[in-house]
Amino acid sequence: MKTPWFTKLAVYAIIVAGALLFVFPFIYMILTSFFTATFSLPKPEEVLQVTPNFINYQIVWGKNHFAQYFSNSLLITSVAMVGALLISSLTAYGFARFAFPGKEGVFRLFLLTMMIPSVINIIPQFIIVKNLGLVNTYSGLWLIYIATGVVGNMFFLRGFFESIPRELEESVLIDGGGNWRIYWNIYLPLSLPAMGTLAIFVFQATWEEYFLALTIIKSEALRTLPIAILMFNDKYATNYGQIFAASLIALLPVILIYVIFQKRFVQSGFNEGAVKG
Repeated sequence: MKTPWFTKLAVYAIIVAGALLFVFPFIYMILTSFFTATFSLPKPEEVLQVTPNFINYQIVWGKNHFAQYFSNSLLITSVAMVGALLISSLTAYGFARFAFPGKEGVFRLFLLTMMIPSVINIIPQFIIVKNLGLVNTYSGLWLIYIATGVVGNMFFLRGFFESIPRELEESVLIDGGGNWRIYWNIYLPLSLPAMGTLAIFVFQATWEEYFLALTIIKSEALRTLPIAILMFNDKYATNYGQIFAASLIALLPVILIYVIFQKRFVQSGFNEGAVKG
């Protein structure tokens, strides 16, 4: 039975209305960033009449060491993302393909740590970093960022690795290759959809992280971008035009990472045809 045209029209209208409902705050944020010296949120009718300009973006980039903090965050996030993906994939490969005593017990213990709220971990994490002499260093941040993401990423990748046929390993073993070559030449290439998905999540979580960076980093020159954005809040007032401009600049790398890796999102049939029937 063919669906009536008015039913389709109603469905499309609901979809468009829902999309506009979610997109409007972002559009409002962009348009507000064009206002100069605005210390109160403009009304919707005022926002729609604003003339686009990049004055706030120019001011933000040269204010409060914003460009330096942007570079700091880019370095920290890039290293943390690569390190987290490498260690997580190696850990997942070990749990997926090797048998050792207490394997399932250790795996369940790993999963148990995911249930602990991250806020509770801040004090013990700081104590460990302090005892290692890594306070006010990027190494201390990288240690925590990479370590705290290993369990969740490993849990995600383990299921992906277990779905890869073991028959694919035979060609490497025949050529005299070992476990490292199997991991590097078979498991990593076939798990690119999962790795691309994790890359987006890890980058976004690290890029937006604030509390650990504020706790570990003491030097002003080493601070990260979320701290710089907070500094745009004056003591007695908030310049919303500059705040939104700074937030949009900070959002650009996340959008770029999504554009780069979005084609790698997990999809079914990633290893179909890899083994002949």
